[in-house]
Amino acid sequence: MRTLNADPGRHAMDSSIIESLSSRTVVVVGDLMLDRFVYGSIERISPEAPIPVLKSGDEKAMLGGAGNVARNIAALGSNPVLVGAVGHDNEGQQIRETLCPDVGIDARLVVSNQNPTTVKTRYVCEGQQVLRVDREERLLDEQASKEISSTCADALTGADVLILSDYAKGVLTPETIEACIRAAKASGVPVIVDPKSRDFGIYRHADVITPNANEASISTGYDCATDDGVSKAAIDILQRSEVGAVLITRGALGMTLLAPNHGVDEPVHIPTKASQVYDVSGAGDTVIATLALSLAAGIDLVSCAKLANSAAQIVVRKLGTAALSIEELLQAVVDSENSALTTRQRAIALVSQWRSDGLTVGFANGCFDLVHPGHVSLLRQAREECDRLVVALNTDASVKRLKGESRPIQDEFSRADVISSLKSVDLVTLFDEDTPLELIQQLRPDILFKGEDYQVHEVVGGDIARSWGGRVSLIPLKQGHSTTNIIARSEQS
Repeated sequence: MRTLNADPGRHAMDSSIIESLSSRTVVVVGDLMLDRFVYGSIERISPEAPIPVLKSGDEKAMLGGAGNVARNIAALGSNPVLVGAVGHDNEGQQIRETLCPDVGIDARLVVSNQNPTTVKTRYVCEGQQVLRVDREERLLDEQASKEISSTCADALTGADVLILSDYAKGVLTPETIEACIRAAKASGVPVIVDPKSRDFGIYRHADVITPNANEASISTGYDCATDDGVSKAAIDILQRSEVGAVLITRGALGMTLLAPNHGVDEPVHIPTKASQVYDVSGAGDTVIATLALSLAAGIDLVSCAKLANSAAQIVVRKLGTAALSIEELLQAVVDSENSALTTRQRAIALVSQWRSDGLTVGFANGCFDLVHPGHVSLLRQAREECDRLVVALNTDASVKRLKGESRPIQDEFSRADVISSLKSVDLVTLFDEDTPLELIQQLRPDILFKGEDYQVHEVVGGDIARSWGGRVSLIPLKQGHSTTNIIARSEQS
């Protein structure tokens, strides 16, 4: 068995890869519910019984279960098609007419006259749940079940991936599951399952199944609190259920992946970073949404699992059934590298904060392909003129356009690692354009730094920087050092 570092692989870390999660069409079939949160304070114990009295305040309603999976997909910039059932009641109407349209979900819902909408009401005090009340009916009527299967088959036209979100509330019967998987296979659409049944065999022929550690333990009898136990459970599930891959989510212990069809022939353990957990509600929904979009984007399965792991770490720090954005996922991946590489949105926020604190912000940019003493000297001198120094790196794609197909020698993350390790550098970010003009306009630095081989009028952004009181500073160069010359000498040797 293998243990991987918490940081995602280079392929998954490429910002363009993460952004490719958007604009996918994902069909989500499963148990839809309304999550209602009642927030309040507890100041006394009831005189009627030894129980706390919650003085209710704000109330919030949001999509839960399969609805929360669809909400996560929408938040990540893709197009969810939600297939499920609601009752002929006010909660069902709220889901159909308000909650789904508000977040951009294409809701193709069956309205059951026999079953009420599933509602989970959580009572929360100071960030902690003190009580949950469920209203549910686990057996969906036969006519509604047939409509679920046919609606799923119709929705698969043009879809990139199918998610079966099983919460054991009656929508995903063995017959419905079989029909949905069969329709997906006929359409060439991969299937990912978040299971609930102890019999994982009912999900036969799914591409990926994602049980949590407790579900895997119950199904196999192995203790999934240990790496050895969860490895045996993964092997057992793969052999018995005839699925393509198994991803067992383990909470604070991370995830374990086994996927022989994807080159993962032995269990791989993906640890998680320690973080403050506020609410685990819906974390599994975020995992399967991220996993499905990553798979649809053509990312290798190990990297898909790592991205899903990073996504889960974000949502457990939020209250309620939460969703995350592409920007949050990008930053989580960046943070996992423990470098100063920062997403553009966060860079804008940090620079704005520095300026509001009265600090002078400097800006330098370049490829920095092979960092040499000339680079180090330039950045050190630049930092002496400002309180904070931002370095903007050309992305790999940008370098290729400027320098040719043989460049860069090092990828953007390797270059960022080296630059961010310099004491003179406070923040590193990327730009994909041929010039950093757009980034300069967004950051509004006080000083633009370039080498003295430039003239002031040649420095990109110099004129607009002067419009907000900024200036250009040309730094004396350390002679005898050039990336181009280093590459030429290495080719001659």
